[in-house]
Amino acid sequence: MSENKILFNTGSLDELSEEIGKLTNNEESRLKLGPDNADSGLAKLVLTLVELIRKLVEKQAMRRVDGGSLTEDEIERLGETLMKLELKMEELKKHFNLTDRDLNINLGPLGNLM
Repeated sequence: MSENKILFNTGSLDELSEEIGKLTNNEESRLKLGPDNADSGLAKLVLTLVELIRKLVEKQAMRRVDGGSLTEDEIERLGETLMKLELKMEELKKHFNLTDRDLNINLGPLGNLM
């Protein structure tokens, strides 16, 4: 196992958690949950995951567009869907008083999410 990457782990959940902890060395990217901030902490976690998935879907969509495997109609629907999702994310970030910086996490060797 590399110090910078988790390629495969057959160890315990505690060992895996420790390895992930090593990758997320940015103090701001850590989730801090407590009785006073459980709602905002959970919202931050969920919106970060949604943003990660949204970015992955967007990249895959661009690959398909560039590869020519989509019709003009599919490209139009895809673009509209991605725009609506981005607008909804902005609305949710505003509702929970979060910024892009709040949702940015360190993905280790892959760099930051945003």
